[in-house]
Amino acid sequence: MRRTVQAAVAALAALALLAGCAGSDGGAGATADVPGSGYVSGDGSVETWAPSERGEAVELAGASYGGEDIDLADLHGQVVVVNFWYANCPPCRKEAPDLAALSEQYGPDGVQFLGVNHTDAPGTAQAFERRFGIPYPSLHDRESAGVAAFQGVVPLRAMPTTVVLDTEGRVAARVLGLAERSMLSTLIDETLAE
Repeated sequence: MRRTVQAAVAALAALALLAGCAGSDGGAGATADVPGSGYVSGDGSVETWAPSERGEAVELAGASYGGEDIDLADLHGQVVVVNFWYANCPPCRKEAPDLAALSEQYGPDGVQFLGVNHTDAPGTAQAFERRFGIPYPSLHDRESAGVAAFQGVVPLRAMPTTVVLDTEGRVAARVLGLAERSMLSTLIDETLAE
């Protein structure tokens, strides 16, 4: 029964995220390959939580599109940036080069980046990763477990959404919609400095 309820919650959360990523006429073709065209998404707003206001660590484990086992619990002790995306999402494509560059920039500081994609088949997701030179893995979240894990802690409400986890795996910050590079860099710096 619990598994059925979790699956239903995950499916509803995934549908809500996809609804935020539909074109204004609801058709997938409305977005074309032009960032922002016919797109309804988050406004790039940022929310942060002081360490004393953060809840429990987010629990999420799964396999990447490359077959690598990933568990957020194994990344405790490091700041982790989690980006929810899918290939046909215009803002996801627009922010991808910045996310790739930031992951390279902060790699020496021990910051880990992780994508979560509950929509795309492996071939589509891997083509996106190649096209934009994404150097970090993405979970193939086919059952929306990642969406459900974060919905219980911090509502996602838009695609893309980027979440910064502190060294204990707790949500420190969230960006709804396109993550602007300098703002995300500031959020990472602030979390690293804690």
